[in-house]
Amino acid sequence: MEVSGLSAPSVTVFISSSLNSFRSQKRYSRSLTIAEFKCKLELVVGSPASCMELELYGADDKFYGKLDQEDALLGSYPVDDGCRIHVIDHSGARLGEFEDVSQVKKYTISQEAYDQRQDSVRSFLKRSKLGRFNEEEQAQRKAETTQRLTEEKAQADAIPVGSRCEVRAPGQSPRRGTVMYVGLTDFKPGYWIGVRYDEPLGKNDGSVNGKRYFECQAKYGAFVKPSVVTVGDFPEEDYGLDEM
Repeated sequence: MEVSGLSAPSVTVFISSSLNSFRSQKRYSRSLTIAEFKCKLELVVGSPASCMELELYGADDKFYGKLDQEDALLGSYPVDDGCRIHVIDHSGARLGEFEDVSQVKKYTISQEAYDQRQDSVRSFLKRSKLGRFNEEEQAQRKAETTQRLTEEKAQADAIPVGSRCEVRAPGQSPRRGTVMYVGLTDFKPGYWIGVRYDEPLGKNDGSVNGKRYFECQAKYGAFVKPSVVTVGDFPEEDYGLDEM
């Protein structure tokens, strides 16, 4: 058999195992002894080095032989880039045993016990007064949210249901329609204006996530913030979309 590149100090091979259904591509030094090589394979396939039997396959998956001399160098075998080394496990473990995470015992801890730990992320956040443990920051955020809701409500109260309107959302051309809903929603916080557009320029039929807020045809409904809605005498415009 002709093997190329044997003078290279390292080799890239595929590792397969009788315990796993997947293959891993790894690079190893040719100066490793087979015993040392097996120790490195423990982290790849999960088998103890003492329970491994190694088989060498070519890039065409043709069986070359066994790597069975513990003190021999990996480079003394015809191992070339693209070859596959198959690990046969003799420890008694089952196929897929190290892949099924449902068999791994989960570590659980009560909230009370976690609160008592001094080396946890929560403890660090408390000591550093970060995130939700920063009372001043949380109070400021709450005040800003309240102020924003107050402003949105004032804007929404000035938009009567049934009014003609024009929507000027950032990055979109002006769209005209009729106000069909004003108020809070379940899909996002804050006050929203439900609009039935004159043409199919919307995203829904007046319902979101299974909850109906108003009636309209599909693609004619949309929910926008009060700040982008102007109420006035806006006659219907024909965009010609129904003819497309």
